[in-house]
Amino acid sequence: MSRPTGRDFLHRWEGNPIITLEDIPYRCNTVFNGTPVKAGDEYLLLLRVEGQQGYSFFSLARGQDGFHFTVDPEPVMLPAKEGPFSKYETRGIEDPRLTEIEGRYYVLFTAVSHWGPRIELAETTDFVHYERIALVSEPGNKDGVLFPEKINGRYTRLDRPIGNDIGSIWISFSEDMIHWGDHRLVMTPHAGYWDSYRIGASAPPIKTEAGWLEIYHGMKMTRSGPIYKIGSVLFDLENPSRVIARCDEPILSPRETYERIGDVNNVVFACGAIVEQNDDIKIYYGAADTCICVATGKLSHLIERTLESE
Repeated sequence: MSRPTGRDFLHRWEGNPIITLEDIPYRCNTVFNGTPVKAGDEYLLLLRVEGQQGYSFFSLARGQDGFHFTVDPEPVMLPAKEGPFSKYETRGIEDPRLTEIEGRYYVLFTAVSHWGPRIELAETTDFVHYERIALVSEPGNKDGVLFPEKINGRYTRLDRPIGNDIGSIWISFSEDMIHWGDHRLVMTPHAGYWDSYRIGASAPPIKTEAGWLEIYHGMKMTRSGPIYKIGSVLFDLENPSRVIARCDEPILSPRETYERIGDVNNVVFACGAIVEQNDDIKIYYGAADTCICVATGKLSHLIERTLESE
């Protein structure tokens, strides 16, 4: 087996960052944590943008090669000002994750208010208009991602509730995508390792012959603050609450200046990935809560790397 070597397992695209606030066609504070989807031959990124007011909302970027993007002239989704969702979005909407299920596109995102973060579900057909469907978690939960198909007849998601100040990855199931239950703990922080403080789901799981590949984020607390890195784990195809293998080392760590210095220092935070037909994988991540970047690799190599950790 021959794989590239370097400071990190993934390869940063030489043109990083791919989107900064200078690329946003209206005034804002920063842009980060964009979730990707490939619709036909077009690459789309649903972006978290923080306005100068201090709260976040979503914009859309479009591209033809997965590296160069143009941002639409206006935001595509703002916090609700009226209706049943408005009081839960008073402090913004954050960190969207797009998933296609049976030809329909869904987005899980974090609604933030005085009562804390909750996971919210919306649906889109054109990536510009979003219909809010339901709030699907209790307060204190975020980092929700949907599996791209039903498992044993049920919709399935990963999320990250906080208990005793510990952030772990849980799994939940639903018949209708609105009412969720059968909650199970599937993965906890790894004491003494790079992901020892909190972990959370990052990309919607990717189905492979080896299992469901989940690209997740992990955080280690240091004297100078947290450090966010990206890792990988494989879950069983039929029983995704069972971990098959988990990486012992991160696949990407903050090293470049644009990852080290920003609104939140020392952060690489994935929000999605696109797998190409030639086995290439593009992983999109926010850097230092200040810009959006992409890292690449081979899906087969990433699976092998994860399995080798066990």
